[in-house]
Amino acid sequence: MTLFIYKICPGNIWRDAEMKGEFLGAGIDLVDGYIHFSTGAQTNETARIHFHGQEGLILAQVDSSNLDIVWEASRGGDLFPHLYGSLPMRSVTKVIDIPLGADQTPEIPNDLT
Repeated sequence: MTLFIYKICPGNIWRDAEMKGEFLGAGIDLVDGYIHFSTGAQTNETARIHFHGQEGLILAQVDSSNLDIVWEASRGGDLFPHLYGSLPMRSVTKVIDIPLGADQTPEIPNDLT
C-alpha cells in the first residue's frame, strides 16, 4: 500500500531540486537536519502555520514506500514524517502550484490521501 506524504516548498527551490534529481531541503529543513513532511490530514494546518502569506509555493506528493521515513512527535504531539537525507525525485508522484486564498493562507487541495 502506498502512503503519500506531502512537502510544501518555495517553487524556485523545488525547480532547482528537480534539475539536480534530488531535494535536500529548504529553510527549516536545512536548519533541523531533516526534511519535514506532512500527511494529507496535516497539510492544511502546516500551510496555515508555516507558509501564511508566501507566494510561489508548490505542494509535492511523495510516495514514501521506498524512503526511510521517521515518524516523530511534533505539533500537539502528532506524529509527523521526517526524512534524514535527500529526497530522490523518483519518489515524487505529483507537484502542484499552491495559490494563496483571500486570507493569504495557501489553498491546499481537499482530496489529499
